[in-house]
Amino acid sequence: MTTNDHELTPVGKGMDLSFLGKPHEHDPRRVYSTTATDWQGRVDFDRMRRDRLARARMKMEEHDLGAVVCFVGENVRYITGVFQGNWKNNIFIRYCVLPRGGEPVLFETAGSDLECAKIDAPWLNGNIRPAITWKWAESAEEMMADKMVQSIIDVLKSNGVEGERIGLDIADPSAMAAFERAGLKTVSAWPVMSGARVIKTPDELECLKISSAFGDTSFWKIENEWLKPGVRESTITAKVNEYLYENGFDFVYDIIVASGGNTSPYRRWHTDKVIRQGDLVIVDQNAVGPGGYFVDFVRCFKVDAPLSPKEKDLYKECYETMYAAIEMMKAGNTTADVASKLPKYADDEYGTVTLQQFAHSIGLSLYEGMWISRAYSLDYPVVLEENMYFACETFAGHPGLEQTVRLEENLLVTKDGPVLFTKHPFYDEALI
Repeated sequence: MTTNDHELTPVGKGMDLSFLGKPHEHDPRRVYSTTATDWQGRVDFDRMRRDRLARARMKMEEHDLGAVVCFVGENVRYITGVFQGNWKNNIFIRYCVLPRGGEPVLFETAGSDLECAKIDAPWLNGNIRPAITWKWAESAEEMMADKMVQSIIDVLKSNGVEGERIGLDIADPSAMAAFERAGLKTVSAWPVMSGARVIKTPDELECLKISSAFGDTSFWKIENEWLKPGVRESTITAKVNEYLYENGFDFVYDIIVASGGNTSPYRRWHTDKVIRQGDLVIVDQNAVGPGGYFVDFVRCFKVDAPLSPKEKDLYKECYETMYAAIEMMKAGNTTADVASKLPKYADDEYGTVTLQQFAHSIGLSLYEGMWISRAYSLDYPVVLEENMYFACETFAGHPGLEQTVRLEENLLVTKDGPVLFTKHPFYDEALI
């Protein structure tokens, strides 16, 4: 046993639930602040780090790996609790090793980044070393990749696992060649990391609620303050970015704003198009909240005009298909149950995921580890488990439409059914 091994925090976090009637983390109206205080047990980030590490260890044992080596920024954060900006998440300049029976070791970018990590992460107990970068090294790339692999081997040897199977979450050709030259037995680490991350710990759920609460309020501001004829799509994107960053978000991944004809076919990026009276406007928020966890949901607005009968039909179609799928998101059901309720679309036609009529798990990443699509989920079902967390989205994407509708919700899977964490209202007049 190491100092970080412990039992996972149970659902309910050991609280007295006789008054609440349900776990605090399962109630979307009970939202903590991320600031600390002495009088309330809010998000316990130390507990969250321990729980995440315990889940990674548990999955590593299930898959019989001697260690996992992670280069993907969100995996590094999941294991080590260290975040140093989104820019460096996935460019192969930092990594970590979690050996069986040992402590995680972070290899952080040398220089000031390394010193910041030493200051910021006392829970790593000094297990922080300079990362060896090999990308973009031109004629030195092979030599530097060998040095990087040797830094990992040093950790494996000190923990006696160098002869076991080692999981890699991602690697480029130069890195893979270096691992092969070193004689390491490498396999994919994704079954471990996805398996760990797709089930949320209680404190992760508290963070997801906080992010959803800010997402709701930014949609209120869009609908009631910022969205009007004459405003550009880019202006709405800028306003949401400003609001979320002012409220402590780690990173605004993307704010998609598509109006009028840009909704059909749907352009999943903003332009400098002016928004006209009568436009439908689809807004898709993707952002990492102040505790490190994503909010990703969509609303569609009509600008300064009533919905037409056709637009009401499209809105209702989108809403009803989305909620038909959401109603299937109960622990014990399968991804096939969910996919069977999603609209037929290009997923069926081409046998691949369009990211239009689908659901995806979210957490530290926008795509945490599981997608649900008619392209494969009907024939390759996976059982849903309690405390999985998804975004579910649908689209009235028929050809020939002047403009159309897209919607998305974020939800928790429980044994009693789905719990919606996103709360911004819909157009009731379209749902009659």
